[in-house]
Order: sequence, then C-alpha cells, then structure tokens
Amino acid sequence: MNMQWINFLTEQGISASHDDFGAAAQELHAAQNGMVIAPLLDCGLIRASGVDAGVFLHNLLTNDINGIDAVTARFAGMCTPKGRLLATMLIWRDGDDFLLMLPNDVLPGILKKLSMYVLRSKVKLAEVTDELALIGVSKSIGVIDLNADAAAHTVFAIDGGKAIRLDATRWLLSVTPTAAIARWTALRATASVVGTQAWQWLEIQAGQPRVVAATQEAFVPQMLNMELPAVAGVSFTKGCYPGQEIVARTQYLGKIKRRMFGVHFDHTATLPAGAPVFSAQTGEQQCGLVVSCTPAPQSGFDALICVQSSAMETGEINLGTPTGPRPLAKALPYSLSVDDSMSPAPTGE
Repeated sequence: MNMQWINFLTEQGISASHDDFGAAAQELHAAQNGMVIAPLLDCGLIRASGVDAGVFLHNLLTNDINGIDAVTARFAGMCTPKGRLLATMLIWRDGDDFLLMLPNDVLPGILKKLSMYVLRSKVKLAEVTDELALIGVSKSIGVIDLNADAAAHTVFAIDGGKAIRLDATRWLLSVTPTAAIARWTALRATASVVGTQAWQWLEIQAGQPRVVAATQEAFVPQMLNMELPAVAGVSFTKGCYPGQEIVARTQYLGKIKRRMFGVHFDHTATLPAGAPVFSAQTGEQQCGLVVSCTPAPQSGFDALICVQSSAMETGEINLGTPTGPRPLAKALPYSLSVDDSMSPAPTGE
C-alpha cells in the first residue's frame, strides 16, 4: 500500500485494523442513513499490460473481457477446472492496460496463478496496490459531478484516475494517492468517514459476493448469483475458460440447488467467511457456508450465506453449528430469477 495514503489515513484516525475510524457503531448508522466515504484498504490491484493482455484475461475469466472499453468495467471470477471460484474481481481499463481489484488475502495467490498461464503471451502482470488508492462512496456522488443516471459498471475519467459506478448507491474511485487525499478532503465536507467494516455492510446490502481465502473453491459462480444480471459476473457466449464446461452445464442442464441469500441474526460475535451453515434437513451435515458477515447498524449481524434453497425455504437453518443462531431472511435488492432481475448491469453477452 502507498505510504503517503496510509500515513494520511492514520492522521485521520483510522484504526490499525482499518475496520473503522474509532466509532464503529456510529459509522454503521452513517452508512445506513447518509453519504459515506471509505478507504478500501482490504483490496488490492493487479495490472495486466501488453498487447495480449485482453485476450489473455478473456481466456481465463468468467466474463467477457474483450468487451471492456474505456467507459466499461466488468465483474468476473476465476475458476478451477472444476468450476470452483478462486477469486472474484472487478476489472476496468487504465489506458491500454487492465486493472483487477480483488481482496488482499487472495491477491498474491491469484497473481501467481495468472502468471503460470502467461507462457508465450505478450503480457506482463504486476501488483500495483501502491500506485493507486481505492475509495468507496455511497449514497451521493454529486460532489464529484458525475451522471447520477449512469448504468452500473460505467467508468468515468476524473482528476487523478477513474470513478466506477458499482450499483444504484455505490461508487468506486481509483485515483493516485495525491488525488485521493485531495478528493477525500473535499468529500468529507458532506460525507461521513467510515472504515472497511461499514463498507462491507453496504456490500452485503447490495448482495455483492466476494471470495476470500477461507471460501476459495467453495462455490461455482451460480451459487453466488453471479449469472444474474444484477451481479453480472458471467458471460455464457464468450467461449472457453477454466471451469467453463462445469459452469455452463450447471446453467443449462442442472438445477441450481444452492443460492446466496441475505440474512440477519443475533449473536455474541460475528461469524467469519467460510463458517458452516446447518439445517434441520441435513442435521449434523452442513448445507452451506457464510459468504460474508458484518455487524448491523441496529443490532446483531447481517450476512450473505450460500445455502441449499430448500433449506432456506423451511426457515430452519443455523449458523456456525447445528445449534447456532437461527437467522431471519433479509431480501436482496434483486430477484433471484434471471428473467425478472431488476438491474441492467452489463454482462458482456
């Protein structure tokens, strides 16, 4: 990470964990009720450069990378040959290069994995987390004077970098550290400052999945709703990539038995990603996993869980252990049906 940016945030009062700025509960309420800005220090960047970079990524990831231009970003996954997700990432152009944003705890392994495929391709891969600062903005972007009606995954050029619309309420800024400090100072005049915990709560409210080290190889893309237009992480017309046959077979020949759902529960502590989910139907055998989880603004915790749909329908599921907390279903902001999903986010198809 860039020390200029880190030192600035330290002066602003960010905690050592980067979870908050010393007022976690208040920050969650701010994220729920108003405009917030968050330094996304839990994510990093890989740069893919070279004349073959686009084709190289297109042949390895679940979405249509060839369709990415200067004003378009894409969400995508990288799978094993068995169709299991190793990572999820957001991808956009930086000049002739591509930038891949993904969680820090999987980034080194994914960089190594991608490098194994380079062979004779004219591609260079490098971690560039220290070159750019990532800032999340929620609720309003008027201060940056961007088109509020822009579709999800639209990219705008701004001073020092890019602004990317993530969904109806969230934006991502990817800018130089110097520009980030100036932008942060301007934004905080009208926005509340929050840490990564509050931003991850917003991510959960958006129904946006992320794969971390604890959940690598646990899901095929459809289990995380990635084929739905609202998440827009899979193209079924782009051709082959590792795991493509399994992903396509799941889509067209099989029934998707596990889905990602939103839930709320009361407990004494948060549950980590990868924590098991149990149901009355399966007894001591787990029927799913926690995808992500954070404290909720009012009380308790909000989470995304991947679980057997039949178990979710009964309402008799438990988190962590067979006798753990029983959650309440919490609606996602999109339908789980491909036909009537409400978001027009691009899929590359």
